Amino acid sequence: MANNIKYSKTKIGVFDSGVGGLSILKVLKSQMPNDDFIYFGDTKNVPYGSKSKEEIINFGLDTLKFLDKKGVENVVIACNTSSALAFEALKSSYPKMNIFPLIQTVAPKLSKFNKIAVWATNGTVKSGKYKEEILKNNPNAEVFEIPCPDFVGIVENSLYEDEKAIELVNKTYIDTLKLAPEKIILGCTHYPYLIKMIKDVNSEIFIDPASVFVDEIKASFSNYDKAETFGRVEFFVSSEPSKFIQNAKPFYEINERVDLV
Repeated sequence: MANNIKYSKTKIGVFDSGVGGLSILKVLKSQMPNDDFIYFGDTKNVPYGSKSKEEIINFGLDTLKFLDKKGVENVVIACNTSSALAFEALKSSYPKMNIFPLIQTVAPKLSKFNKIAVWATNGTVKSGKYKEEILKNNPNAEVFEIPCPDFVGIVENSLYEDEKAIELVNKTYIDTLKLAPEKIILGCTHYPYLIKMIKDVNSEIFIDPASVFVDEIKASFSNYDKAETFGRVEFFVSSEPSKFIQNAKPFYEINERVDLV
C-alpha cells in the first residue's frame, strides 16, 4: 500500500470484475467528491473467483495498461480476488503507480476481532490471503474463509428475488452463524447487496470493508486540497454496457455514458 502520497488532482482508477466495485466507488465519491475517477468493470471475464491466478494477473495487467494510457497514477483494486492473487505482480509491473489493494489494506483493521468468518470467492479463499493478513496482526485470531462461488452471479444478474438464490444466501448465513463468529467479513465487493435477501438478519454482524478501505486510501494522501468543482466519473466495461448499467441500479445510479473497450 502506498503511504504519504503528495496529493495532486489526477484521475483515480478503480477496477473490478463487474458491478461489485461500484460499492467502493460510491464511498470514494462521498469521501473525495472533487476527484476525477475512471471505473473499469471487466464484465467480459466476470466472475474472477473461478479463474486461475495467471488469468487474474493477465486481466489486471490489461486493465492497468488501459488505465495508464488514460493518465491514471493512483489505482484502487476494488476486487478482493485481484488483491489476493495479482497485487504483487501488478505492483512489480507498474512500480510508478500507487496501487491500493483491498485485502492488504483493510486486514489490519479487522485484526481486532478474535473470531472472524470471511465470505469470499473461490479464488480469494484458495489464496488464504484474508487469513494470512489478519494473522500478521493478530496471531491468535480464528479465521474461517468460506467460499461463496455463486454469489457474484446473483448480483451480476440481479437475481435478488430468485427462490434458489434466496435459499442459497440464507443457508450460507445460517451455516456461518453456527461457527459463532464475532463478525462476518463481506470479502467480495458484490456481497453487500445480498444482505437484503437474508431473513431475520443481524446486519450488525457484517462488515463491509468499503468504508475502511476508502478511509485508508484518503489518509494516504498528504496535502489533500479539495478543488472547487466536483469531480467527474468515466465508466468503461469490456462487454455489454447496457447490462452493466441495469445491474448497477440497485446500488449505484449511473447517469454517465458507459464506454466499451
